[in-house]
Amino acid sequence: MASRSTPSSARCRTSSRTRAAFNDAQNTIMARFMSPAKWLWRVKRLLDMEPERRMRSALATIHGYADKIVRERKERGEAGLVSRDDFLSRFAAAGEHSDESLRDVVTNFILAGRDTTSSALTWFFWLVSTRPDVEEKITREIRAVRASGDGASSTLSFDELREMHYLHAAITESMRLYPPVAADTHSCKEDDFLPDGTFVGKGWLMTYCAFAMARLEGVWGKDCEEFRPERWLDEEGAFRPESPFKYAVFHAGPRMCLGKEMAYIQMKSIVACVLERFSLRYAGGEGHPKLIMSLTLRMGGGLPMQVKNRTGETS
Repeated sequence: MASRSTPSSARCRTSSRTRAAFNDAQNTIMARFMSPAKWLWRVKRLLDMEPERRMRSALATIHGYADKIVRERKERGEAGLVSRDDFLSRFAAAGEHSDESLRDVVTNFILAGRDTTSSALTWFFWLVSTRPDVEEKITREIRAVRASGDGASSTLSFDELREMHYLHAAITESMRLYPPVAADTHSCKEDDFLPDGTFVGKGWLMTYCAFAMARLEGVWGKDCEEFRPERWLDEEGAFRPESPFKYAVFHAGPRMCLGKEMAYIQMKSIVACVLERFSLRYAGGEGHPKLIMSLTLRMGGGLPMQVKNRTGETS
């Protein structure tokens, strides 16, 4: 008997294909950067060789997915079924962008937040699972914020999340050591000089490695390799930011990440909800988890955890 796909199973398959397409595209782009012959990928694309063949297929899937989002948003907007409070609706309502441009906007939004937040949380939960003292301070802060609220809602408000200075510091410190985007490359538009006098020629590629910067004593001090959230707190326990040019996780200057505040709110909300109910212990054995350097800093093999309900049950 032939089986019939339900709408939910079809969505799952579409989601799975789209995730695989994004992974293929990101891995192929990384391979282009890492290749000693920077022109070789163009030849492979011309001859339809791997991995450029996968890249072609991946782009078709990604563009199809983004086009569908743009089309549906336009149709709902024209029917008056959706507000124009989100970025995409505002772009579409302006009438100044082609469908291809809107597709690029969607793709950019997805790429910017797809792997970065999950990567940051993966390394955060691993670090905290190895430091019960940090976990205890976070849970104590969550309880204190809960106690000072009205208790009417189980969901933490923006104001309550903003009050969690230690949690903010712990997430910031985790991203210092394990930045979601470990290295970033820029191309020089015109001949220029860096602040220290180093000449940079037009068309040169300049790369900085936030992962390496975090481990430089000259930048962060002798305890640079230690996970120490307290480095981000002042004497009163309030969060104290550093210069974005020193802490370059979200970039700096005109290229500062537009989603920085939203990413913090999202991560703090997830962490608070998890650690309020569960205690986590890393179950991946001894040693450091495997680092996978792609466009984002991923953990090889996933994050095996022993999860203990704070009421005492273990799973």
